[in-house]
Amino acid sequence: MPPRRQQIKRETDLQIISDWIEPEARILDLGCGRGVLLEYLKKTRNTYGVGVDVSPPKIASCVRRGINVYHGDASEFLDEMPDHYFDWVILSRMVQELSDPGEIIDKALRVGRHLAVGFVNYGFWLNRWSLLKTGENIRNEVYPEPWERSHRGNPVSIHGFESFCQRNNIRIRQHAYLKGDWRTPISVLPNLLAGYAVYHLVRE
Repeated sequence: MPPRRQQIKRETDLQIISDWIEPEARILDLGCGRGVLLEYLKKTRNTYGVGVDVSPPKIASCVRRGINVYHGDASEFLDEMPDHYFDWVILSRMVQELSDPGEIIDKALRVGRHLAVGFVNYGFWLNRWSLLKTGENIRNEVYPEPWERSHRGNPVSIHGFESFCQRNNIRIRQHAYLKGDWRTPISVLPNLLAGYAVYHLVRE
């Protein structure tokens, strides 16, 4: 993936999620990567953050940034946490890589008062067209990696995710739909025209 595309994705999460989070909040970032988001929230919102990731190099990067981080399984970490220990739990570009995303979301809404979830929309029109045209794994501006370098096990669409929330009494307090460029907001036919979505969720 070109560095510029990765930078756009990072800026998207920083801008949208940080606007939702109040100063001095307690944050848990599941799949925190190199700790960029937690570092940004600490500097701009004076938050207390903890990250969880399974990658040793990314854990090392978090440590260098001064981020509190746990190396291990997100589900097991959540099991050890008391109810509402964190103000916010963040799942940024992670749900499609989890073996049981519904279970993780349920646990995250127990541990955190608020949950931010961001994911690539599998229902995006270019994804549908690519699959129809080639009959092979989708590859375009939204899914830029070939199948052999992709770790997405549970691709999710906006419609599928919102149906899941409705069935499980999860309220969508805020959302942001973005086109395939990950920058331009869109409000019409998001399941077809949005390449990326971010949600602010609470338990009803």
